[in-house]
Amino acid sequence: MKLLRYSAALLLLASSTANAQHGPHDAQVAPIMTKALADFPGKEALVITVDYPPGAVDPVHRHNAHAFVYVLEGSIVMGVRGGEEVTLTAGQMFYEGPNDVHTVGRNASTTEPAKFVVLMLKDKDEPFFTPAK
Repeated sequence: MKLLRYSAALLLLASSTANAQHGPHDAQVAPIMTKALADFPGKEALVITVDYPPGAVDPVHRHNAHAFVYVLEGSIVMGVRGGEEVTLTAGQMFYEGPNDVHTVGRNASTTEPAKFVVLMLKDKDEPFFTPAK
């Protein structure tokens, strides 16, 4: 049941990105691991990778989680409501808090792909991605 819920959430992220881009700029999201945190009842860690093709753009969303983004390759632009946009390259990190709305998420390049890993600390059985305005 948990795997089904995460698969549905991943499909929502992919389809939301596809709807925003209408085609070849879809982000590819892949789960790596989910782990219940015994020291923090009701919480879990979720690790995903995101592959941004050239020109990929995320829709406005929130994670309702502590999200730690680590860039593996390429360059990405990230930003949350009320904060400044930052451009990150391989080896750099970005943080989003549980109350942040992720207003900017895109590949900085229109010609090169980018890839990053995200570690989220979140409530168990809650979706990791929620569309926002």
